[in-house]
Amino acid sequence: MPALYLLSAILVTGLEQTVQWKYGVTGIIGLLMLTIGVRAKSPALSSIGAVVLALLVAGPAL
Repeated sequence: MPALYLLSAILVTGLEQTVQWKYGVTGIIGLLMLTIGVRAKSPALSSIGAVVLALLVAGPAL
């Protein structure tokens, strides 16, 4: 079980670093809002985080 927690922590840290490298501070804020919204079971907060991330990803296409 500890190996699963370690693998999960490495994966989350890698994802956060990739988002920060590619999308900057706004990407980290969107990811943080999405994560907090899911953990707190707040649909409004998780939706705002998802929209921020979607706008960052789709920004060059718009």
